[in-house]
Amino acid sequence: MNFTPEAVRVQFGALSAPEVSPPPVFLDGPGGTQVPVSVLEAMAGYLGRNNANLGGHYFSSRKTEALVRRARESVQTLLNAYAPDNIVFGASMTALTFHLSRIISREWQPGDEIIVTALDHYANVSSWQQAADDRQVVVRQVPVNEPECTLDVERICEQIVPATRLVAVCLASNTTGSIVDVRRIVEAAHKVGAMVYVDAVHYTPHHLPDVQALGCDFLVCSAYKFCGPHVGMAYIAPRWLQALRPYKVAPATDIGPGRFETGTLSFEGLAGVVAAIEYLAQWGTEEAPLRQRLQESYACYQHHEQALSEYFLARLQAVNGVRLYGINSGDARLRTPTFALTFEGWSPERIARGLGDENICVGNGHFYAQGLIRQLELAERGGVVRIGLMHYNTRSDIDSLFEALRRVVR
Repeated sequence: MNFTPEAVRVQFGALSAPEVSPPPVFLDGPGGTQVPVSVLEAMAGYLGRNNANLGGHYFSSRKTEALVRRARESVQTLLNAYAPDNIVFGASMTALTFHLSRIISREWQPGDEIIVTALDHYANVSSWQQAADDRQVVVRQVPVNEPECTLDVERICEQIVPATRLVAVCLASNTTGSIVDVRRIVEAAHKVGAMVYVDAVHYTPHHLPDVQALGCDFLVCSAYKFCGPHVGMAYIAPRWLQALRPYKVAPATDIGPGRFETGTLSFEGLAGVVAAIEYLAQWGTEEAPLRQRLQESYACYQHHEQALSEYFLARLQAVNGVRLYGINSGDARLRTPTFALTFEGWSPERIARGLGDENICVGNGHFYAQGLIRQLELAERGGVVRIGLMHYNTRSDIDSLFEALRRVVR
């Protein structure tokens, strides 16, 4: 089946059969995507027919065990992990990161150092700052380069010293869309024995991660950002899977990924994760291995999203009093189709509210990228307006945005 926006949109109830008028234009993908019917059916099907916990000697428990295995295998393929056991599930990326930060920091000593960035969502900053405070560890935060809102990788590498224990960095900014060359950071960190913890939450909906190519120690993402349910997932490199000492309930397993998973997993959520990954892979060669289908599908997404980015930026040039914070290019190698904007004379909340009144769905605020918004001196001005495009968006959506924007700022 050939990729077209029309073939995509018919799979989403919110896009093909909206319940509001005028029909909504969803430009809030970075805050959470819409969900296709196939994912909803998978979750409802599990709950309605096979709901059970693990460890039972009966059909629904065995099906649940098989579902957990398949979910690990699906995410392994999505991230190109070494094995299914490298995949850990949790309530969210934030919950997993706080949990893992306590485990990882158990061996830190006073005087050790960690590095965080001003570009990151603070799930990948506050967790490490608080863990460092508990262990009397030095925190170094790297600022962004303005106005492109990128990270100076050389500057990060220069701050990596023998005392560095961990570098926490994103693959792509959830606010400006800037993509980070994480591989170079990993190489520098590993030379001094430091770990690298990668936030791929915003990257994964637009680019296919490859933990083997990155060489990172940890990578986290969230299914609700790529058309799935609210489930967080973490990759833990093989060398750390048994070496780390997790906080866990005493009778819980001490073997494999289960040693990091506190409490019962959301099995219906895992059913949705499997279905979401299959949804993402549908534009690849039929009967090909899942990773190949994902690679081919993501190539379609990037081609389409780059065209949308270029069209959006072209139309933005005609708007007076607008400022873009980020890379002024649609190149999918440099950015995702996510744009941070301010409008002279208008607060971000007023713009977002005015657009929302016309069912144009955008975000406003800091988006938990507190370091970025503070550095840009926008914290007292309400942050930014965020426009986030997905592969289910169209040029018509962008036209509707700018027509509504003209009325809002008239």
